[in-house]
Amino acid sequence: MRIAMVTDYYLPTLGGVQTVIKAHREALEHAGHEVFVFAPLAEPSADPHVVRLPTARGFAPDGYPFTWTPAAAAAALRDGLSVHGIEIVHVHTEMFAALGGFDAARALGIPIVQTMHGRIDVYTRSVLPIPSVTTMMLAAMHRRRLSHDRARIDATASYASTRMAQRMWRLMVSQANHADHVIVPSAHFAAKLVAQGVQTPLTVLSNGLESSVLARVGTPTPRVVAPGDELRVVWCGRLSPEKRPQVFVDALRQSPGVRAEMFGDGVARRAVAAAASDLPSGRLTVRGGVPQSQVLDGMRQAHVLVSTSLDFDNQPMVILEAIASGLPVIVTDPDLAEMLPEGGGVVTETPDAAGLAAALRTLRDDPTLITSMSAAAISHRSQVAQDTHRDALLEVYRAALSSTR
Repeated sequence: MRIAMVTDYYLPTLGGVQTVIKAHREALEHAGHEVFVFAPLAEPSADPHVVRLPTARGFAPDGYPFTWTPAAAAAALRDGLSVHGIEIVHVHTEMFAALGGFDAARALGIPIVQTMHGRIDVYTRSVLPIPSVTTMMLAAMHRRRLSHDRARIDATASYASTRMAQRMWRLMVSQANHADHVIVPSAHFAAKLVAQGVQTPLTVLSNGLESSVLARVGTPTPRVVAPGDELRVVWCGRLSPEKRPQVFVDALRQSPGVRAEMFGDGVARRAVAAAASDLPSGRLTVRGGVPQSQVLDGMRQAHVLVSTSLDFDNQPMVILEAIASGLPVIVTDPDLAEMLPEGGGVVTETPDAAGLAAALRTLRDDPTLITSMSAAAISHRSQVAQDTHRDALLEVYRAALSSTR
């Protein structure tokens, strides 16, 4: 099968979507399929299977290359899909590369699978300048290329109570309803999408890690906190308000005997630095944006991973990486509990810094919990491998192909 992955974000930029596509590609290629990735790139790619879409000059919101113009992207995709004999188009985002993918696939009669990776209502509110205005512009441009007539939004839902949120939910639901099949990595986000009117056939299908990442992690052994050792904690993600990195810093301040590293960069970098300025030397090291390999190295040296995201994340890839590394996980969002292996993670009593600090102190004071939680994570390791989910992904592709014949 020849598959096109269409995305507005790809390597070498860092993020969960990029990691998922990389994992899909490796697993599918190992099974004998051919995968092409179409994305905006700052520079042309040396990989013939990564195709650069028309990319704006001097405009990279939040550091990501930006597809421009929409018409040029659609034309490039029509040419690329035809030249490479693409049989299925798998779209991973909702911006202009994605819209070009829909345009080109429809023109050529190629079925479309859409993965809904995350809450762009929260992301745009947190990252875009003047979001009340820019989301209107974004929604209007999206609507011109993909009708929003097939979306009904339930404004009584707490997460869709504002006009700006409704605008972005209408965009997400509309795009999903224009696809032939929808993939959602988590049950909690799938339930929201269905509640907001997604009617396209939908499959809840976990993301996974490629075999090369699992090989780099190696075979972990249960973590042990040596007597007198500090609890070593890692936080990984975009330094952006929706990820709540300052909650982590505030919790660390309330948790003596805990030493931490943060991996990631973003618009909140200065705010995090300011929040951490009064911490004792050595308590927190902010590594910035680093390759996945360095994140995995940091996890190897840690005792626990912390996620402070709340009412935003779908299925963070860093949590899958932590589980593969045998690393216990603390989450502040109850929705993310579905990711945690039984006995391998903790949901904080409250989502604030005080709740997180209490969870950290509990693990600091009883290191045997770290060892038992780590063993539980290791026993769940096969469930975070992309190869475990590859056949289910291929079945979605076959269903989409059958529905358009």
